[in-house]
Amino acid sequence: MKNKLIRTFLLGALLSTSQINAQNGSLTDQKMEWFQDAKLGIFIHWGIYSVNGISESWSFFNNYINHENYMKQLNGFSASQYQPENWVKLIKDSGAKYSVITTKHHDGVALWNSKAEKATTIPQNSLAKKDVLTPFVSELKKSGLKTGLYYSLPDWSHPYYDIKTRAEKRYDIKNDVKRWQNYITYYQTQLNELSSQYQPDLLWFDGDWEHSSQEWHAPETLENLKKHNPNIIINSRLNNHGDYETPEQGIPVISPENEYWELCYTMNDSWGFQPFDTHYKTPNMIVRTLADAISMGGNLLLDIGPKADGSIPEEQAEILKNLGRWTSKHKEAIYGTRKGLPFDNYKRKSSLSKDGKKVFLYLEEAKDFTKIYGLDSKLISAKIIGDNNGKVDFKTDRYGGTTIYFSKVNFDQDVTVVELNFNEKIKFSKTIKKEEFSLQEILEDKNSQNSVYEISEQLYERKNIFNNSGLTNDGLNMKIKTTSKTNQETLNWISKHAEALFETEKGLPNGHYSGMSTLSKDKQTVYLFVEGIPTGPIALKGIKNGISRIRIVGEGSMINHMIYNKLYWSDRPGIVYIDIPKERLDKDMTVIAVLLDKPIELYREKIKAIENNL
Repeated sequence: MKNKLIRTFLLGALLSTSQINAQNGSLTDQKMEWFQDAKLGIFIHWGIYSVNGISESWSFFNNYINHENYMKQLNGFSASQYQPENWVKLIKDSGAKYSVITTKHHDGVALWNSKAEKATTIPQNSLAKKDVLTPFVSELKKSGLKTGLYYSLPDWSHPYYDIKTRAEKRYDIKNDVKRWQNYITYYQTQLNELSSQYQPDLLWFDGDWEHSSQEWHAPETLENLKKHNPNIIINSRLNNHGDYETPEQGIPVISPENEYWELCYTMNDSWGFQPFDTHYKTPNMIVRTLADAISMGGNLLLDIGPKADGSIPEEQAEILKNLGRWTSKHKEAIYGTRKGLPFDNYKRKSSLSKDGKKVFLYLEEAKDFTKIYGLDSKLISAKIIGDNNGKVDFKTDRYGGTTIYFSKVNFDQDVTVVELNFNEKIKFSKTIKKEEFSLQEILEDKNSQNSVYEISEQLYERKNIFNNSGLTNDGLNMKIKTTSKTNQETLNWISKHAEALFETEKGLPNGHYSGMSTLSKDKQTVYLFVEGIPTGPIALKGIKNGISRIRIVGEGSMINHMIYNKLYWSDRPGIVYIDIPKERLDKDMTVIAVLLDKPIELYREKIKAIENNL
């Protein structure tokens, strides 16, 4: 009887715990819904570092400039052209649903009139002599946008903080517990001020790597924040006490583990305004980065860095305006969407509607068709968003493979979006089967584009239909069997691109390239199969190698590439953008050869916050 009672008690406790966990999960989902639906936010790094156009805080921490000269920038921070209503209009027109502003960076300079002990503030200590945070937050709230406040946990200028620069500490906290407690009181006072004065929807912490959760009193801080707002959203930089992950700069190759995440990303190579950093990504690249984040189920938090007078650099404003052009055209394919189709089903970017009954395909090129595999649900209609004249037809085979055809489409200058509608929540096959065609069948297809697509796909799947076929490595003296029905155009394409087909191996895994690819036998050359007419340079992510040269297969033309987001203090590879001259594109499919400095090495690690900035 006693054992039975114990079992009953334990079962009840287990059920109760399960119910509590389910309730907590449900509450978290409710709290995070607006964030997950938002997809685009605008980050603002504004502070005294914009006066001389130097690295925010890190410049004195790394001893590139001494602290005294760094702080002299207070005398040049005027905010004389600051018009927060114009900022908010530009942000809202970009399609962003929230904004996050740096209320205090690691240099300790607060944008608001903080009363915390020994605080350095813009109203009290700068040329501006005014609170520049309050009017911006006020305009945000009037506009209906969500308010996010960035707050640096460290304050490298504050006398109570233990770390001063990379090479110097003020004291060891275990030897002066009282002084450290004074710092905890200082930063929690500031958080109380921000919470009570501005009622933020989101708090964006930074710098947690300098101390442990216990040293920061992180649980206490979190509980205190919840007293002001039980639904406050916290990023991951409070020693893992937050709600969502914040990968920085490099677009993740694989999706973060957390369902909720946000890529924080600069337009050039700098967070704050730096007049000599002209390495801006193009508006096209930024739109495609947003599509990439959406496809992987995350948000893009795109940064702007206003000047010391409060004006926004023209290049940054233009990027936001082009974002607004694209987001206003494709609202239904952006907001409220969820992570897209698995790579095995569709080797490009996509997303699903919240109810799971729609698929949105993001096309970064103008082309005649695309293909999806392994769908168990019936496709009932398809259209091009924002183009009423564009025609979309589709054909499904017995394995759930669907070919979607485009005609009379006015392709978008950045990303065209195709909407596919289903009569139920989309179901996928557990195992993907595809119709397989022999080389002879492929050669006899009258549509050479379709033949070439089939070839590239089979090669990617490691089904080399050219084994023992008579193909040669240079495409000369081929002994491929032909018939009267052989499509000579397809045969010519094979001859021209033989090096990418002959004895090559399966290409890049999910996340590195949006499309098909193969690898040379020595794994030192990546062959990228490029469909149609790309709207901008094609992108490669997560390649650790150095790049020796890039050329167009079959004609030998060398082409240039650009690398963005490569941080010299980090082993994280940048994003390689390859611009293909339009006059050199192959009408069936272009193949690009990327020669590496050694056999390929891929970066598939989790992209985290940057904790080092030498």
